[in-house]
Amino acid sequence: MKRFFLALTSLLICVAVSAHPWKPSNYVIVDTDGGIDDMRAISMLLASRDVRVLAITVSPGTLSSDSAYVKVKSMLNSYFHEGIPVGINRDVKFKSPNFENAAVAVWGSSTAIDPLKAPDAVEVILEMVSAESTPIRFISLGGLSTASHILKNEELAKKQIREFIWSADSVNDTKGFNYNIDKSAANYILEQTDIPVSIVSRADVLSKQFYNNTFIGSILSCGTPYSKKVAGYFSSTTAMSHPFSYTACDEMVPLFVHYPDLFTKKVSGSVTEYTPNDLIGLKEKYLAIISGETVAPNQVIQTIPADPSFYMEDLHPYVEQIIEKYGRDEWTSGIIASELHRHLGIFAIIGVKMGTRAREYFNTGVDEFTAKTYAGSTPPLSCMNDGIQVSTGATPGHGLLFVNNEPPLSASVDFTYLNRVIRISLKPELEQQISAELREINFIYGLDSNIYWELVRQKTLKYWLEFDRHEIFNIEEL
Repeated sequence: MKRFFLALTSLLICVAVSAHPWKPSNYVIVDTDGGIDDMRAISMLLASRDVRVLAITVSPGTLSSDSAYVKVKSMLNSYFHEGIPVGINRDVKFKSPNFENAAVAVWGSSTAIDPLKAPDAVEVILEMVSAESTPIRFISLGGLSTASHILKNEELAKKQIREFIWSADSVNDTKGFNYNIDKSAANYILEQTDIPVSIVSRADVLSKQFYNNTFIGSILSCGTPYSKKVAGYFSSTTAMSHPFSYTACDEMVPLFVHYPDLFTKKVSGSVTEYTPNDLIGLKEKYLAIISGETVAPNQVIQTIPADPSFYMEDLHPYVEQIIEKYGRDEWTSGIIASELHRHLGIFAIIGVKMGTRAREYFNTGVDEFTAKTYAGSTPPLSCMNDGIQVSTGATPGHGLLFVNNEPPLSASVDFTYLNRVIRISLKPELEQQISAELREINFIYGLDSNIYWELVRQKTLKYWLEFDRHEIFNIEEL
């Protein structure tokens, strides 16, 4: 019996350690050459709650490094993930063919993106492996030059990388495009035995046309920013003009990362080849990934309903509009924060929007950064702190929320993630407007009046719908 309880205790400890409720299973750095399948694969990785994309590096291949950098940055900006660092590998001698269908594909707005100001890929990688202690999976969607360089020359990175994942057809595919980008680098990675290599092949073995109209419609109906971008690509003349657009190559990598059982495994020393083996399963799980449904988002409740009838009557006209404009994440945090706060309050919702924007900026989950708030401890401004806690998971109980009470106080928070700090502040004119309105109704009705709280509730719903978190804040890198 004693032996049984010891075994049970060990099992529970293992479960507790492996089931950390907010920690993703996969920390990755992605190297891309700017192919259109890269856009889809990276979007899938960004969409998943079970993956943390620490950085993206670009190397020449389908496109030149500079062109690929512009594509990646424009896509991250379109997702409002400006905080994910992107670096360029300029050391590869490969002359990119700049395939036309990839070159003209739109990933986002390229305005004000200058590849000449981009940091070096190795610098970005070293910054991330220095800041994050979790072992990393290094994903190569093009050639292996970046992987080869860090393995040869960067001991710190070598210690942190637990696996190389390469999008290619097989270990013997010496005619493949990705292999021929840098043959010597590919040979070096495939022959070394320090770090295991997983080669993930395309879905052509199952279907030459992975994306048909039915599947594209299913992707679009997922309703996330990532699914909308991927599905939207197929309505472009670029997609329609080339059959490659409808095949799935690099997209198999995020599917392998999440669901390796959908692949047939062949082991050759430290190299393992993975071949897709279940077309229906791959498409089903593709939709799960791009919907952000790889892991449950909550700890106790399954979901916060989107049905207006679930809520108080005055919320009915707002529910669907707010969810459509700002997403389920902001809505869920707003509802929980309001229950915690015990009333619908403007600054609490401002805190929700700010915390959601901070997570979006870095593309993190909850409880992954610290927050130092300058809103103090005096209402109504300090009410913002409750919204920050709920939307980010940076709570006092987790030791992640710090309140500054020294004047001058403001609707500003410093967020620190992987040694990088940003300050998000409500635009001064909006802070002044809200404070003035609250002072006025307080002066007229007083805090003990039901009319005061009813007016605050009405204004909160109005501002929740009108204030776009992408427009009401100033973001400064410190």
